[in-house]
Amino acid sequence: MIEATEISMSTPTPTLKEGYILDFVSRREVRATPEEVEAVQVFSRRLVEDFGYPRAHIQTRPQYRVRQRPSDSKKSYPVDIAVFQTTTHDEEDLYLVVECKKKGRRSGRKQLETYLSLSNARIGVWFNGEEHLYLHKQYLPGGQLHFEELPTLPRFGQRVEDIGLFKRKDLRPTHALRSIFRDIRHHLAGNLTGITRDESLAQQIINLLFCKIFDETDKGPEEYVAFRAGKGEDPNAVHERILDLFSDVKARYSDVFAPSDTIEIDPLNITYVVGELQNWAITEASRDAVGDAFEVTSVRL
Repeated sequence: MIEATEISMSTPTPTLKEGYILDFVSRREVRATPEEVEAVQVFSRRLVEDFGYPRAHIQTRPQYRVRQRPSDSKKSYPVDIAVFQTTTHDEEDLYLVVECKKKGRRSGRKQLETYLSLSNARIGVWFNGEEHLYLHKQYLPGGQLHFEELPTLPRFGQRVEDIGLFKRKDLRPTHALRSIFRDIRHHLAGNLTGITRDESLAQQIINLLFCKIFDETDKGPEEYVAFRAGKGEDPNAVHERILDLFSDVKARYSDVFAPSDTIEIDPLNITYVVGELQNWAITEASRDAVGDAFEVTSVRL
C-alpha cells in the first residue's frame, strides 16, 4: 500500500465513508480498492504534480469510455484516467489514456493497443502500481498503426519528439521518488536474468543512482544531460552512455567504488530505469525522499 502522503491534498478533506477515499482529480468518493489506492491515485497525482498536466484536462470520475464505434453506447471500455488537450473533454481532443489494472505487461499492452486503436488518443499508459509501460501511437504510410514504446511521458506542452532532450536546468524535483524506485525495483526483479540476490540487485540500482547524481552535479545549466533516453533511441546507445558515466563515477568516488565494479543490467532494462529517472532532479529532492528511495532498493519483494 502507498503512504497516505502520496494521495493527500492540500485542501481540507471531508469526512469519508469507511472504505472510501477522495479521488485526486474529481474530488469524488471512490472505493479504496488496491487498484485505486496503489495505481489510479498515484498516477493521477504524478500526471499533475510531476508532468504538469492541468487537473482540468484530466477525467477520472465519471470514467471516460472508449467506444468501438462512434454511435455505439453499449460496447465501450472504461478508462481509468483520460487526459485531454482542452478543458472541454471532447472526444476528438483525447490525448492520453491510462490503464491501471493489476495484470501483466503483455496483457496490459494488448489492452492499451485496443484503447489507442479505437480512440483519438496518441499516448497510452499501463501502470499497475509496481511497473509501467508507455506507448505512442503512430500512423505508417498507408494508414497502418504502429505502437512504439516510450522511455517516459512528455511533460504538458512538450512534444513527444523532445523526450530525452533535457538540459540540466530542465530537470525538476519529483513528488513520487519512493513510488518511482518501487517501480524500478519491481520491474528489474521481474525482468533481469543473472542477478538473483536482493543485495546484488540493490547494488545495481545504487550504481545507476550514482550515475544520475554525478550527471546532475557535473553539468552546467545549459548543458544537455547524459543520463537520458530519447524517443526511438537505440537501447545500446543508452547503455554505452551510462557505462561511460559509471567510469566517471568510479573515478570521482574512488572511496566508494572499486575499479572492478560494473553495471550488469542489459540495454533494454537500463533504458527503462533511465526513462523513469531522467526527468527528475534527484539532487534537489529532500534528504528524506532520497533515503526512502535507497530503502526501497533494499527491501525484499
